[in-house]
Amino acid sequence: MGKRSIRAEQREKTRRKKRRSKIIGAGIGIAVLALAGFFAWSTTRPSLGEKIPIMANAGEHVEAGDDPGPFNSNPPTSGRHYGQEYDAGFYDENSPQAQQPYPEGYLGHNLEHGYVIFWYNCELLDESGCETLKAQIQGVMDKYDNFKVIAFPTDSTDVPLAMVSWGQLLEMKEFDENLASQFVKVNRNRAPEPNAE
Repeated sequence: MGKRSIRAEQREKTRRKKRRSKIIGAGIGIAVLALAGFFAWSTTRPSLGEKIPIMANAGEHVEAGDDPGPFNSNPPTSGRHYGQEYDAGFYDENSPQAQQPYPEGYLGHNLEHGYVIFWYNCELLDESGCETLKAQIQGVMDKYDNFKVIAFPTDSTDVPLAMVSWGQLLEMKEFDENLASQFVKVNRNRAPEPNAE
């Protein structure tokens, strides 16, 4: 092989390296732009449900056991609350937490941390309907690994299910799995303290 062939081969090798570097650089650039676009979209995407104004006293803590109300929605989507919250999970009528006065005081703190709460009212259903609703709610909660979701009994709503997040309310006369799932997906962690567990 002559000197000319060796130089030509080296030039071709150099060109291939440059081309590969440009392709890799472009791929990284596209990935960075896509990631930035996703984060921009996730922070500006519209919420799901009825928008409820955040109460002026929403960040105020009151002593556990004191009435944290009144609230501007039922169930509450913001307002005064306790300094402690409940763990994520499904609470039924026999849970100790359901026996405490003013559970919305604890759950208000959960909302401030970005939780979604399923308030279910079995008083409006027969026994079979209640068990079905509970199973449907649990199915959606399981879909999200029970992360920052709570199901809690109530007898004060006009519908069997009212889902809330910070400043958002969605009432359901009939359970809609897709809508419930979308509510969790869109509204979870949209709160003043989303990084708190």
